[in-house]
Amino acid sequence: MKLDDLSRFSSMTDPRLHPGGVKVAFCVSRLDLDEDRYDRRIWLWDGEEARPFTRGPGDSSPRWSPDGTRLAFLRKGPDEDDKPQVAIIDAAGGEAREVTDMPLGVEEIRWSPDGRSIAAIAPVWTEEWADLDEEERKRRPRKIDRIPYRFDNKGWTHDRRRHLFLIGPDGEEAPKLLTEGDFDEQALCWRPDGKAIGFLSARHERRGFEPGVEVFEADLTTGDIEALVERGFWSHVTYRPDGVLHVVGQPDPWSHPSIASVWRRENDGTLTDLTGHLDRSTFPYAPAISPAGPQWVGSDFLTCVEDAGRVRVVRVDPNGTVDPILGGDRVITGVSVLGDGSRFAFVATDPVDPGELHIWDGGSERVLTTINGDFRADADLIAPEHFTVVSDAVEIDSWVYLPEGRDPVPVLLNIHGGPATQYGFTFFDEFQMYVGAGYGVVACNPRGSSGRGVEFVRAVTNDGWGVVDSRDVTAVLEAALDRYERLDAERIGVMGGSYGGFLTAWLIGRDRRYRSAVVERGLLSWVSFAGSSDIGATFGRFYLDAEPPAGADRLWQASPLASADRITTPTLVLQSEHDYRCPIEQGEQLFTILLRQGVDTEFLRFPGEGHELSRSGKPRHRCERFQSIIEWHERHLTARDLQN
Repeated sequence: MKLDDLSRFSSMTDPRLHPGGVKVAFCVSRLDLDEDRYDRRIWLWDGEEARPFTRGPGDSSPRWSPDGTRLAFLRKGPDEDDKPQVAIIDAAGGEAREVTDMPLGVEEIRWSPDGRSIAAIAPVWTEEWADLDEEERKRRPRKIDRIPYRFDNKGWTHDRRRHLFLIGPDGEEAPKLLTEGDFDEQALCWRPDGKAIGFLSARHERRGFEPGVEVFEADLTTGDIEALVERGFWSHVTYRPDGVLHVVGQPDPWSHPSIASVWRRENDGTLTDLTGHLDRSTFPYAPAISPAGPQWVGSDFLTCVEDAGRVRVVRVDPNGTVDPILGGDRVITGVSVLGDGSRFAFVATDPVDPGELHIWDGGSERVLTTINGDFRADADLIAPEHFTVVSDAVEIDSWVYLPEGRDPVPVLLNIHGGPATQYGFTFFDEFQMYVGAGYGVVACNPRGSSGRGVEFVRAVTNDGWGVVDSRDVTAVLEAALDRYERLDAERIGVMGGSYGGFLTAWLIGRDRRYRSAVVERGLLSWVSFAGSSDIGATFGRFYLDAEPPAGADRLWQASPLASADRITTPTLVLQSEHDYRCPIEQGEQLFTILLRQGVDTEFLRFPGEGHELSRSGKPRHRCERFQSIIEWHERHLTARDLQN
């Protein structure tokens, strides 16, 4: 795979099965290098073929009306300052019409059960900022009295709140505000009788400094807001068809890292865990892909389950009994099921397939689209070999991508972010790009990753941080070198982003075998991260049970900067200037230290980008990032004469 191939494949997300069970609306996104943006459109499978259904270039979140006559979606214009608005298109086609003009756009939409209105979550200006024009907002000093006051990929948040609205699908009336106050709402869901809407919101006094959201219900008749479930680490709200509330996550707000289970709220307000016995997460992390919450089939539900590099589909009954439905060495996302359970649509991807739309119908599975067919045929994609390594008596899932040929190849050890995420049986343009450039790619899911249960994902908390994970990736690297003769043990590079940037910097401060390193958007100083990151106030307690000032010594000892004086590996530090997750000051500190002590280093800064640069940044920036990484490794790994 080469740089030119980045604009040749499409990503498919958010499939929505028509209530009639035949049509499927889904979102298709592709890089547009000429315009330096993404072309996102709603496509339609009409029962015979798939075709673009909307004109783009910024269409997403398709949602069928309950009677199937209309499709609502979010439309964002081509300009950077454009905000996503609700648009409606007839099921038979035609031109869509926008029915909102919200100053800050709309973020979530759900049709009411009777199809007469659409519930939405949208940001609105706070009173202090509402009457200012755009120029005044840019000039005005920002008075901050809460955290977080900015959020990665969103920007400043101190001047706005996310509230719940009702929108008329004809666009004739102004959106009706349902919630207010100094709070933010998320993850809305209609109660099946249409009389109330469930949602998540952090309304506890320590919000910002302590994690967790409560589950609320807005009564549309009285306007009352009722708290239904206490503060927890929740991600989804959903109702069974008979109105019984279910939530996804964990009741302990400090439980992270853990697994996300589906819990049923009983009549007395207690919660019953329906999926915890799986010891797997039902909320798999999938960048740029809409994760599917529980999908109801009567009193049962379908859910995706993360499992050792795979994501599969299971059916769960009210007793928690699990029936496997779909699996295989692949990642399944975006499940949308017909109410009677007879069929469901989904997107499936594997290491040599960016994804296609599938349908499961009465026990059989069909692939509905060939949108990426030409790309798969022409791009020289490499299938990895999967193997496991035992480290400290724990099994570690591992993969090796080898270029074609027989000659020895330099090695790139890749480390994922999170750490509570997973590499696996999915298409990853990064690996295909590096193997296409002639590198052998080694990747694994060390302890701390998701997909192997609670004990595994929590292994890097407290004294495990930087210890068991570094042992695991080192064990995998050494096993790969023993197993694959073509991997050149004298030419090894290491790289990673976010948590992967942490572990990369941590390793090169302790191990001289690495001849090249790329530290990208890394967590490099826990001490400064605690005050500068949008999640800094809680992340240190999640993993190290420490926060400054009392825990500053512990935080510093767990930081790569504390051992940066031992780094001699040539290191490219790569950072985005609008990264609020691992802010640019993290990279600035590492670069300054390395430069001062004479290490071969460069600092590459991307203006206007956030933490998600590698996945959803500007297309040209993504290409420049790939070029810079490959050129850096070429400079330090491709020459056989290591003395030069």
